Parts: sequence; structure tokens; C-alpha cells
Amino acid sequence: MKINVVVPQLGPNVFEVTLVTWLKDLGATVEKGEVIAEVMTDKVNIDVEAPAAGVLVEVVAQPGESMEVKGLMAVIEAADGA
Repeated sequence: MKINVVVPQLGPNVFEVTLVTWLKDLGATVEKGEVIAEVMTDKVNIDVEAPAAGVLVEVVAQPGESMEVKGLMAVIEAADGA
């Protein structure tokens, strides 16, 4: 099953973030809760965790790009039982 990785809600007044870096490469195996990317607001950098265990099969956002909160960042092909 495919699971979307979305920009987390970071606060009531945060509507957009910038992707700083991916910590996992396309095709990498990830564990649920593992930090896979870092995003920044105008005040703080935040780690983005994998919502499920599996393989990172699609990366939508690239470092330096702005993204809306709850916008699609990547897709994980979930492992069985994830």
C-alpha cells in the first residue's frame, strides 16, 4: 500500500515550509518514525518522520523548494503489516 508523506502541521500560523534536505535517498528502506527529511520555517528547522515502514518510492519535493503545510512531499510503499 502506498502511504503519502506530507508536510506536518507545525502551528496555527505556519502555512508554508522550505525543504532543507532529504536524509533518505529514493529507494531507501525506512522505519516508521524514522527521520527522513528536514524542513524549515522562518523560525525553526523541523524533522519529518516516516509515517510508515517501507521503501521511499517517490520524492515530490526537492531541497530549497517551498511547500504548503499538508502538501505531498514523498510516497512510501508500505511494508506488510505497516
